[in-house]
Amino acid sequence: MNRILYTTLLYFIAAPLLAQVSVPNQIKAYKITAAIKTDGRLSETVWQQAMHISNFTQRELNQGEPASERTEVAVLYDAKNLYIGVWCFDTHAEKMRAQGMKRDFSASTDDNFKIVLDTYHDARNGYLFTTNPNGARFDALIQNNGNRVNESWDGVWNVKTQTTPQGWFAEFVIPFSTLKFNPADKQTWGVNFERNIRHIREQDLWQAWSRDSELEQVSRAGTLTGLSGISAVSLLEIKPYGIAGIEADRHSKINSTFNGGGDLNYLITPSMKLNLTVNTDFAQVESDRQQVNLTRFSLYYPEKRDFFLEGRNYFDFGLGHSTQPFYSRRIGLTGEGEAIPIIAGARLLGKAGAATLGAMSLQTASKDSIPSINSTVLRWKQDVFKQSTIGVIGVGRMKPNRQNIVYGTDFLYSTNSIGGDKNLSVGGAIAQSYTSDSANKTGLASRIFLDFPNDFVDFSAIWDRSDVHFNPESGYQRRTNYQMYNADLRIKPRPESIPWIQKLTFKPFDFNYYIDDQTHEMQSLWSEFRPFGFTTKSGDFFESNVQRLAENLTEDFEIHEGVHIPKGEYWFTRYELQYGSFRGKPYHYFIFFNWGDYYNGQRTEWAVRNVYQINKHLNASVNYTQNFVLLPEGNFIINEVSGRLDMAVNPDLFGSVFGQWNNDDKEVLFNFRMNWIPTPGTNFFFVVNQSFETANGSWKAVNTTVLSKFVWRFVI
Repeated sequence: MNRILYTTLLYFIAAPLLAQVSVPNQIKAYKITAAIKTDGRLSETVWQQAMHISNFTQRELNQGEPASERTEVAVLYDAKNLYIGVWCFDTHAEKMRAQGMKRDFSASTDDNFKIVLDTYHDARNGYLFTTNPNGARFDALIQNNGNRVNESWDGVWNVKTQTTPQGWFAEFVIPFSTLKFNPADKQTWGVNFERNIRHIREQDLWQAWSRDSELEQVSRAGTLTGLSGISAVSLLEIKPYGIAGIEADRHSKINSTFNGGGDLNYLITPSMKLNLTVNTDFAQVESDRQQVNLTRFSLYYPEKRDFFLEGRNYFDFGLGHSTQPFYSRRIGLTGEGEAIPIIAGARLLGKAGAATLGAMSLQTASKDSIPSINSTVLRWKQDVFKQSTIGVIGVGRMKPNRQNIVYGTDFLYSTNSIGGDKNLSVGGAIAQSYTSDSANKTGLASRIFLDFPNDFVDFSAIWDRSDVHFNPESGYQRRTNYQMYNADLRIKPRPESIPWIQKLTFKPFDFNYYIDDQTHEMQSLWSEFRPFGFTTKSGDFFESNVQRLAENLTEDFEIHEGVHIPKGEYWFTRYELQYGSFRGKPYHYFIFFNWGDYYNGQRTEWAVRNVYQINKHLNASVNYTQNFVLLPEGNFIINEVSGRLDMAVNPDLFGSVFGQWNNDDKEVLFNFRMNWIPTPGTNFFFVVNQSFETANGSWKAVNTTVLSKFVWRFVI
């Protein structure tokens, strides 16, 4: 105990002394007038005339030591584009790992280079751009200093790479019209760079290499200077789309589909963008994965429709994941996932000074018994202090003779200088709903949280409440009428005395305790204690957990067809083991085993995932999960199988085949998807969805969908 206290005290004393600033911590962009060829060769003279930085420092595995391989970066710009050149020298270039090639590839398995740009220089928001030696592209929007990252955003930009025996080299071209920034003549942006050398698991950063930092924490970034004369950037973008396809059901009835529409995007200023949409394209080109639900609460499916993805982070609100006043899948989709046409809509996104603004309104068409509905959301956030915000939200769902409105306010205090360089966030939110034709017209939801996410000590605490009358009809609620208490503490030492261990993980406690908001009786408890876990320097990980759970059923619960658990209070204990091999290897796997009590019986769950990266053009994975449940009311087994084959010709032409089956739904689903990107921002998709019924031991075709979609981008 004395040793633990001494180590903890030393950690807080020494932490402020760990330098995270490397000089130079500024890089100046070099203005060019002649066009350059984006080919990854970096052969133009202007690349040598520009300022180069090369002072990278290790974050992993040896924090604070100089990078083992030389990395250089230079920045150019002209009236329309930002160019970033990268030289990733490697004395063991033959060991480079580059398997991903498709758009939004998994960067965690490959050598890669990442760029973050804080274009407002507000230490809160930014853009992430990533590539690997294959020239694959990944991008994301950063919000709340890296606490939220929207990986679904697809910006219009490009990158080309070259590999040689000396290493690999990349040339990024990012149009200024893709970014939002303050309309000033002279610009100062935050910028940081990260290189990952996968075969030795080395992670190098230009600035902020402390393990209490992440690249996405733009508040710790360096500075990009030299940009001027770009405030006149404007954009009028037209994106029409066309869809054609056929659908055949089990009765061999064939229906054809033809549809079209489009979006108009206008960059009013470099910081404010207006989107107009007509007959909005909500065609999903990849099916939602089946989820077998062994709980009594609703499942959450992520948004996949293009129109909602770019502005999703603008409408995030501080009530957390389980209670959201705005959930975009409520617009244009029924509860069963059936599409409802969108007549038209408008959206305004941007920043004016210290205020971030988001507004969206869409009108759906009437369909069958569902009337035409208007859905509108307004969001405003104001920057305060160095990294903190306050904000309000209003969400309306209007239909004839019924109005549902949710309005609320939230705040976030965030700093990365506690104890010198530690991260701390404190925040909260409160929202009220109003339903015009309800007997109890109003309801409340609220949340308070504290988060201390750091490398050695990681602690968080949350209190949530949603009363029985809170009704966000344009939002998402996993459960209603509850109060939730959560606390999570993890200790992650890095013992130098064990040479093969990167870090150990101990979790003294982690619990979610729910009570009924009206009666204050327990609803449920989930808690976990981790006596031992570790990550090796080679990238493997292991953890062991002990879980204590409780459920108070106020009515009988049908957990499986024909199997009902009687109402009452249940307490049970479960045990868990997990092991995963290093994901940077061509073949890697994950094994999961969980067993123990389950209500008034027993449940054993095990899962295995195998991934084989055959080469940069082919990647295969297989998943299998089994739940074996023994209850006095009946026994049952749930088997879930899925497999995926990813294929890529080059970073602009790729596809996948995905299949899944479980013996609960007794249905096999196949999805084939091909994506061609002739130019950045333009996409062609070809999709085939096929389902088979397996209830009687044989495969019977149920539904076949063949769909092609073309989205063209015009810039005026």
